[in-house]
Amino acid sequence: MNNQTNPYSVSSHGAAVTGERAAQVLKNTYMLLGLSLIVATGASWFAMASNIGFVNVWLTLGVYFGLLFATNMLRNSAWGILAVFGLTGWLGFTTGPIINMYAQMPGGMETVTMALGGTAGIFVAMSAIALVTKKDFSFMTNFIMVGILVAFVAAIANIFFAIPALALAISAAFVLLSSMLILWQTSAIIHGGETNYIMATVTLFVSLYNLFMSLLHLLTALGGDD
Repeated sequence: MNNQTNPYSVSSHGAAVTGERAAQVLKNTYMLLGLSLIVATGASWFAMASNIGFVNVWLTLGVYFGLLFATNMLRNSAWGILAVFGLTGWLGFTTGPIINMYAQMPGGMETVTMALGGTAGIFVAMSAIALVTKKDFSFMTNFIMVGILVAFVAAIANIFFAIPALALAISAAFVLLSSMLILWQTSAIIHGGETNYIMATVTLFVSLYNLFMSLLHLLTALGGDD
């Protein structure tokens, strides 16, 4: 008789533990993401109600990356949650004046509502694909990261060149890349590739932010108001 330990029983136990851990990370991520959206919405509403002017783009980026760095450093402590709220609140606050600008255009509020609906719809669809199929989308990592880097550099360059066609192409790229990033991040959580819910929340929130802003720009342009 073979008295060796059955490797499949060990693997099965490990898979069960990994599954439980992944489920907890996913639950914590969605809870923190929901709270972050509330914080961002409140900050945006405050900026809109107070008629805050546009925040300088370099200040916006500087504070954003500073808070992103702080969140990464504090990701394993309770302070990391406060850093997430600081990051999402800042993005919400700086978005308020932009939404005010779009809202003042003909049919602007309808466009904002459509962008919000589109963002929610894409998030639900991409999350559902990852959760239902349980497919590992880690193979998309390099494409997404390189694509985001190229799109970000192009966006920075277009601040100086201000080419409308390039701006539309960048927005379209961010819609695609942000959608893929939601799919990729959700897959990483359920497969144990991402075990830190704070960083997972930041990734999903930034994806939603970029998705919303890009859809808002594209829908406005298609409506002939950009």
